Amino acid sequence: MGWFERLSPLDATFLAIEDTDTPMHVGAVAVFDAAPLTLEHGGVDIELMRAYIDAVIHRVPRYRQRLAFVPLLKHPVWVDDHRFNIHYHVRHTAVPRPGGPRQLKRMAARIFSQKLDRDRPLWEIWVVEGLEGGRFALVAKAHHAMIDGMAGVGLMAALMRLDTSRSIPEAPAWRPRRPPNMAELIGAELKHRATGANALFERIREAATGRGEWADRARGAAHALVDQVGENAVPASYTPLAGDLGPHRRFDVTTHALDDVKAVKNELGGKVNDVVLATVTGALRRFFDRRGVDPDEVDDFRAFVPVSTRRKGQRGLGNRVSMMLTRLPLAEPAIRERYAAVVAETRRQKAHPEVIHGTELFTEATDWTGAGLLAGTARILSELHPYNIVVTNVPGPPFPLYLLGAKLTEIYPLVPLYGHQCVGIALFSYAGVLHWGLSADWQAVPDLHHLVDDIDVELAALHGVATRRSSG
Repeated sequence: MGWFERLSPLDATFLAIEDTDTPMHVGAVAVFDAAPLTLEHGGVDIELMRAYIDAVIHRVPRYRQRLAFVPLLKHPVWVDDHRFNIHYHVRHTAVPRPGGPRQLKRMAARIFSQKLDRDRPLWEIWVVEGLEGGRFALVAKAHHAMIDGMAGVGLMAALMRLDTSRSIPEAPAWRPRRPPNMAELIGAELKHRATGANALFERIREAATGRGEWADRARGAAHALVDQVGENAVPASYTPLAGDLGPHRRFDVTTHALDDVKAVKNELGGKVNDVVLATVTGALRRFFDRRGVDPDEVDDFRAFVPVSTRRKGQRGLGNRVSMMLTRLPLAEPAIRERYAAVVAETRRQKAHPEVIHGTELFTEATDWTGAGLLAGTARILSELHPYNIVVTNVPGPPFPLYLLGAKLTEIYPLVPLYGHQCVGIALFSYAGVLHWGLSADWQAVPDLHHLVDDIDVELAALHGVATRRSSG
C-alpha cells in the first residue's frame, strides 16, 4: 500500500478556511549577523545555506511532503513529494543597501501576503540580504496545517545550533515513498470514518449511562463549553480593529527586555502573559483614543489566546492547541486596576480547564466526519464576532542560537488573520528578549506603527508602577 498520513481535523480546518484574503500560514522574521556567511563580493552564501537546510531537513519529514486529497470525500492527507526541490523552497532576495528596519518589514509583509502553493510542500524560507549593520534575515513561513507555535520551536531546534560550527552533516539518502492510489485512499478513509463512528457511538452510550472516564470528561467539558458559548454568543464590542480583510498585510515589530517584563509580574503578581495582555490592553486604549473611539465605552473587548495542549515531551508537527477567549478590561482607566483585572480574568479561566478539554473533545468527535464540520463551525463563529484580537505568546530558548556560525540576534513571529480580525499579535521570547510581531490588514490599519509605539509606552508605564511600588 502507498504511504500517506491523514491530517487531523484541526490541521485540515486551517486548509478549509483559507481563501485569497486569509492566507493561513504562520511565520517569522529572523535576523542574523551576516559576517560568518558573507562572500568576497559582499553577498550571503546562499548555496551553503541551501546545502545545510537540505542536509538537516530529514529531521522534520513534513517539509518534504505535499498535500493530496481523498477522491470524493476530499479529506486531505500528506504524501511524499517526489518532485521536492530545495531551490524552490529556499529563496534569495535583497533590499536596497543599506536596508533599514522599514525596508525589511515591508519585504516581510509582501512575502506574508502571498499564499503558499498547495501543489508543493507548504513552506518557504526567503534569505534577505542588504540589511544595514552587516546583517541578513530569514523570512520564513509554513502553513498552519503543518505547524503551531510550539512545533515551530522544535523546528528551530532542528535547524539552529548552540555553537558556531559551519559543518554540514552527512544527510541520509532520501527516497520518496510510493503515494497511495485512488482505491487505497478511499478505502482507508471509509475505514477510518467507520471506526471513528463506532468509537463515538460507544462514548455517547458511555456518557448516557454516566459511567466511565470519558463520561466524566464529557460532562465537565460540555458544561464548560455551554457556559463559554453562552458568554460569547453576543458579539464582542465593535472597535477599529474589525473589518473585511483584504489580500495585503502590514508587519511591524518591537522588543523588550524579558527582565523588565518579569519585574512587573514579580512586583504586581501574575505571569509573564498577564504582563503581555495588560500591556496590549493599555496600548489599545491609547490607540483607540487616537482613532476617536472612547476606550471607556469598549466594555466587552475579547482576546483570542491560543493555549497549547501539547503534553510535556510530546513532539511532532501539526497543531496541539485549544482556544481561550479572554476579556480585557479596556474600559478601566487606572493602570493598576487594569492590571489586576487582567490577572483576575486569566486566573478565573485557568480555574476552569474544562473549556480547553471541551474543545479537544469536540475536535476529537469530529474526526470521523472529515474537516467540513469543524471548518463550518469556525466560519459560523467568525461571523458572530466572538473576539477582537489574537494574542499568542510562545516561550523560546533563553540562550543564543547560530545558523552556520551566524548568530541569531532577533526573531519576530507572525500569526495569521482570519474572519473580521484585522490585527494579530504574536510574541516569542529568545535570549532574554521578548520579541513582538504585529500583523495587520494593509487598508484597515494604516497606522499599525502607532500601536507599536503605544505598546512601548504602556509597558514602560507598567514597569514604572512596579518600580515605584518596590522602592516605596
